Amino acid sequence: MEEKSLQRQGSITKGVHKVYLNARKSAVMSGVKDVLSFDAKEVYLETEQGVLLIKGDELHVNRLSLEKGEVDVDGRIDSFAYSDVEEAEKKAASFLGRLFQ
Repeated sequence: MEEKSLQRQGSITKGVHKVYLNARKSAVMSGVKDVLSFDAKEVYLETEQGVLLIKGDELHVNRLSLEKGEVDVDGRIDSFAYSDVEEAEKKAASFLGRLFQ
């Protein structure tokens, strides 16, 4: 009950991350810290539970409120995959290293 009252007031409880998926066409997420990157095929989000990769087609970030930690994504959603923040940073550094060799 307390969590619901905090969410009604627009505050985010530390560590809370929720994903609501509707018919693989739209997703509403809370507990989002940052949008790392996005395009029509992939959306990378830093969440309270790690980095979330959403894959699909014709993906659009429709609503973004980092103050509230909320993001809405529409399009054809094919998959969600989580990884730890440290792993994502290592992969990004590795990619950049290969790119500039």
